[in-house]
Amino acid sequence: MRSAAFSVLAFAATAALAQADDKPVFTPTEIKAPFLEQFTDDWAQRWTPSEATKKTPVGGETFSYVGEWKVEEPSIAVVAGDEGLVAKTKAAHHAISAPFSEPIDFKAEPLVVQYEVKYQKGGNCGGGYIKLLEDGFQTSGKEFSDTTPWVVMFGPDLTCPGTKVHFIFRHKNPLTGEFEEKHLKLPHKPSIEKLTNLYTLVINPDSTFEVFFNGESKRSGSLLEEFEPAVNPDKEVDDASDTKPEDWVDTKRIADPEAVKPEDWDEEAPYEILDEEAEKPEGWLDDEELTIPDPGEYAEKPEEWDDEEDGDWIAPTVSNPKCEEAPGCGEWKRPNKANPDYKGKWYAPMIDNPEYKGEWAPRKIPNPDYFEDLTPVKSLEKIGGVGIELWTMTEDILFDNLYVGHSLDEAKALAAETFDVKKPLEAAAAKPVKSVDDDEDEVTFSEDPIGYIREKVLDFIDLLKLDPLLAFKTHPETGAALAVSTLTFLGMVGVLLGLIGSSQKPVVKSAKKTDAPSPDDKKKTEAAPVAPAGGEKKEEGGAKKRAAAAK
Repeated sequence: MRSAAFSVLAFAATAALAQADDKPVFTPTEIKAPFLEQFTDDWAQRWTPSEATKKTPVGGETFSYVGEWKVEEPSIAVVAGDEGLVAKTKAAHHAISAPFSEPIDFKAEPLVVQYEVKYQKGGNCGGGYIKLLEDGFQTSGKEFSDTTPWVVMFGPDLTCPGTKVHFIFRHKNPLTGEFEEKHLKLPHKPSIEKLTNLYTLVINPDSTFEVFFNGESKRSGSLLEEFEPAVNPDKEVDDASDTKPEDWVDTKRIADPEAVKPEDWDEEAPYEILDEEAEKPEGWLDDEELTIPDPGEYAEKPEEWDDEEDGDWIAPTVSNPKCEEAPGCGEWKRPNKANPDYKGKWYAPMIDNPEYKGEWAPRKIPNPDYFEDLTPVKSLEKIGGVGIELWTMTEDILFDNLYVGHSLDEAKALAAETFDVKKPLEAAAAKPVKSVDDDEDEVTFSEDPIGYIREKVLDFIDLLKLDPLLAFKTHPETGAALAVSTLTFLGMVGVLLGLIGSSQKPVVKSAKKTDAPSPDDKKKTEAAPVAPAGGEKKEEGGAKKRAAAAK
């Protein structure tokens, strides 16, 4: 009930916020950059949705980019007039692109890419990455597809399960002229909620890079070291024509050929022997059986039982109550104990192999395809445009405030005008709003410790559903206390289950397979039998016929 009420309150709060007089109003930025897109009214003059078809690797089935694009306000609008580009269609291929007014060359200046993504319906297998298109292909327009050459791919991807921030660049082999994708080895894996997140990439002329998530640095390093496959191939490679010599010994240790089994080593000695010192416990009931006939309703054979038709009557049994109080019942047998003379099968000890030559490996030869590119950034092609090409199971993915330029300070300034204003308002709008009465009745810890703690925990859980990172940042004490409490509770449950399991007595069951029928079994017995398909109905057993006749 509380969660449903909070959802209604959140919706009402969003609607009220939309009407508030103090709601921020979107104003286009005055920051200038080679490419800066805020999806203002003239956005359609720059962006072209694709109408291309996409073939599968086997070439049989084609997928059209039928995903719809719209520029609209987000579902939770916290800045009046602030619109973004939205991928509207669920389970569809989307593609759209925009050319730059001039190609961007980042051989001498840093390349800075920054934009916002908002999964308004939550994450469920959906991409949110962009592609910086190779100069010369930015005018593909309606023909833009997954085969359009690009230089850098960057942004979030919900991979089902899991999330990662892609950073991939296409490097040109100087010998063959072919391009090869280089993937960041350990991409950042952020949590994706329904709020706006900011993604920033910086590539420097010295071939270093840095990835930011919501303004915080998450990955940095060199294009020469942090990507796979590596930019530069190995100088030497294995000689494919080399083979291991027949007399090569690569067994490191062997059984000592000079070792001899000791004369007193008895391989036949058993692992356990009878404990001759054991004594029968006092009070052991030799003449009592572990189970006795059930003295209840079915102690005697029913009158309607027919041995010929129903089989031999075997009375049901129950545990002997006398054995529950005694140390044991039935014939006492001496227990076993570990045999002190047991040694098992004898094996010769292992020694270093005097013939060992080491692990064999083929000889190395110069790599005929070797090259050395110590400045891969200078080998990258110019960028002529930006494209968004993705397949997603999630609809309403919103893109906004896309910056492509050379200044990280400009990108931060743009974020200060947009993201830094928007994100806190979104978190507040998505959080359930307290009523006036709640504010008036708010208690302190000294007045009502239980109520105070309960309110703090519920506030933390509500925010945790929306933004886990923000929840721990704003309520660190509550988050830490809940984590410790959870671990303590799980530990107590584990101890309790261990005590219960160790205190249970073994239940002795009868080895007989045929017990007397219970009342429920009688009902099943009295039900009319059904003949198998295509067969004749068998005659009822004697007990069943007599039971039916008695009715």
